Amino acid sequence: MIDLFSGLDAWVLVSLLLALAFVLAFEFINGFHDTANAVATVIYTKAMPPHLAVFFSGVFNFLGVLLGGVGVAYAIVHLLPVELLINVNTGHGLAMVFSLLAAAITWNLGTWYFGIPASSSHTLIGSILGVGLANALLNDIPLADGVNWQKAIDIGASLVFSPVVGFIVAGLVLVGLKWWRPLSKMHKTPDQRRKIDDKKHPPFWNRMVLVVSAMAVSFVHGSNDGQKGIGLIMLVLIGIVPSQFVLDLSSTTYQIERTRDATLHLSQFYQRNSSSLGEFLALGKSVKEDLPGKFRCNPQQTEPTISSLLNTLNGVADYHSLPAESRIEVRRNLLCLDDTAKKVGKLPSLDSREKADLDKLRKDLTATTEYAPFWVILAVALALGLGTMIGWKRVVLTIGEKIGKQGMTYAQGMSAQITTACAIGMANIFALPVSTTHVLSSGVAGTMVANKSGLQGGMIKTILLAWVLTLPATVALSAGLFWLASKVLGT
Repeated sequence: MIDLFSGLDAWVLVSLLLALAFVLAFEFINGFHDTANAVATVIYTKAMPPHLAVFFSGVFNFLGVLLGGVGVAYAIVHLLPVELLINVNTGHGLAMVFSLLAAAITWNLGTWYFGIPASSSHTLIGSILGVGLANALLNDIPLADGVNWQKAIDIGASLVFSPVVGFIVAGLVLVGLKWWRPLSKMHKTPDQRRKIDDKKHPPFWNRMVLVVSAMAVSFVHGSNDGQKGIGLIMLVLIGIVPSQFVLDLSSTTYQIERTRDATLHLSQFYQRNSSSLGEFLALGKSVKEDLPGKFRCNPQQTEPTISSLLNTLNGVADYHSLPAESRIEVRRNLLCLDDTAKKVGKLPSLDSREKADLDKLRKDLTATTEYAPFWVILAVALALGLGTMIGWKRVVLTIGEKIGKQGMTYAQGMSAQITTACAIGMANIFALPVSTTHVLSSGVAGTMVANKSGLQGGMIKTILLAWVLTLPATVALSAGLFWLASKVLGT
């Protein structure tokens, strides 16, 4: 790993290390900011002692990052338009990364300090959107092109609907438990259990379910939120040291051949569908590139891009053999081909089978650009896991006592946690970032309504206000910081 950074100017190396520290600090803060959501129920219900709950939550967060893949990581990265990702340079990368991280960390710390279950996911996404919009304004790019709006809509939908699903499903699970075992001790609060049964802990099986579901929430939280940190680090590395990280230098000869074959098959796909795609892609025509300013992806340059990529990769068995500029050019071409293929896939002229074939080709095209070195995954896992082990007290009380007018019962804790673990697990499968905070807190609220406990209006308003304000606040903050940094650095 150390040799990857050799030969860098001193100021670039210092900036890189500082940027990596910022990302890991964000993940550390994310750990103790969101930990309470995973352990709130087991601590509040006395299913586990706080120190054990927090320790094992940290361990399962760590494992979740290690085993979670990178699908969510690149869902976050691709919120930024492809033009911003292919025109990175050291100064631009520094301005982008420091702006969005400073905004995210500031908001996270503020909401944590006041014990408000705000979402780290909303915070990060708002910060990325702010950078994308500010970049568009600074470079005279239409705001419609400043952000990958389709990806933003997909992620926004997952962030909006997942708490609604958590609220409804957790409430229904509780109703089912009350119907199945109406007189069970699992419907008691910890205070009632202590006063009536003179017992400190939940009944054995309820305790087991609470513990297992809490660790499941920790694992899926690590998998989902940890990938956001992985995506941020890859943005840092590609922005500041592009020659070493624009492509996965550990790619095997087979993987490189697979990328080359996907490019060739993409060309054949376009030729096969030339009757419907010929005009959109300018197939068979020599189109002069006359776009002003920085390089931009142009669908009508698809044939020259494919030809250039095939020529560059011809006979290449190891990416190390490519000069630094060629690696950057390969990544640029791959991202542009993928971006064009994504646009082609939305055209009504293609049937569903052809669109499915195109999706498979897109996955092969990006196989050596959408990656993360193991040391990146390990660093994020450690930061999130260690952060998990501190700072949990402020939010536990909010989750356990301040959402409903009565304390949480064991059944409510189980319902909310099982729902949260399943919802985030499904989001991981579809590579969608969701908010552990909002899914769990809305799940608890749903069980309070189902239990006819009522909700504390003041706290619900505070949580909703944080939910509504997080995106605009972080968009504005990161955009302002990016504008200022760009002026200072002259990017």
